[in-house]
Amino acid sequence: MHLDKLTGLMGAEISGIDLKNPISDSDASQLRAALDAHQMIVLRGQFLSIADQKRLNAVFGPLMQLPYVTPMADDPDVIAVLKEADEQNTGVFGGEWHSDFSFLENPPAGSVLNAVEIPDVGGDTVWSSQVAAYASLPADLKAIIDGRKAVHVGKPYGVKHAPPKESRSGASIQMVRGDPKADAETFHPAVVTGADGRKALFVNPIYTTRLDGMTVSESTPILEALYKHAARPDFSCRLKWQAGDVAVWDNRMSLHYATNDYDGVRRLLYRTTYAGTRPV
Repeated sequence: MHLDKLTGLMGAEISGIDLKNPISDSDASQLRAALDAHQMIVLRGQFLSIADQKRLNAVFGPLMQLPYVTPMADDPDVIAVLKEADEQNTGVFGGEWHSDFSFLENPPAGSVLNAVEIPDVGGDTVWSSQVAAYASLPADLKAIIDGRKAVHVGKPYGVKHAPPKESRSGASIQMVRGDPKADAETFHPAVVTGADGRKALFVNPIYTTRLDGMTVSESTPILEALYKHAARPDFSCRLKWQAGDVAVWDNRMSLHYATNDYDGVRRLLYRTTYAGTRPV
């Protein structure tokens, strides 16, 4: 197995392993270590079946079924991340900086994304290391968030904060909307600790509404400063997908963003998600 860093602070490409074969304990350990170190890893040209993908997913944690997003009809563990060619002038699934479902009591630990059909140009995914973001955070912001919790709300799926229709993803990905339970507040540490002991910023531009002990108006300028810092290009890597690629990312230690620059072209990836312990 060989590793090449994608950027100075985020992401790595792994080669020298065929994921269509059983994954040895040694290889699994190396894959987990690579993910801990780089927050996102990509393996090119794997062309995995769903069964292969689930075997890779199990290296990082047990399968987790996500709420509010309709899975594949024949497999509740898999979401088809699909945008059809005729879905134009509309939003895209994951088209804002975010970590997935941080408003849940125990958010996803990470996900595996398996590229099936990819545009020749466009449809890249961008990740930002929140380990690097926290490490370089100005001292005044660190003093505010260290030891403090952030409040998360499932705004896109609730009643109070439902997004406008034009900003939503198209018809190929079905969402459950208007659930009042998604408007409940969930508290998570604003700074979390990863498996390797490093700390990461854990606030979410989509789901975080305020900081614990502060009002929304008091929190807003602080959160805006954190979001601006969290998405700096310095901490980011941009993956140009090719069919057959598979990427894994740590949902607690990074943010990600799906670009929406390929109207008129079909794009399909299969996504599985793995669970972990509650953020600490």
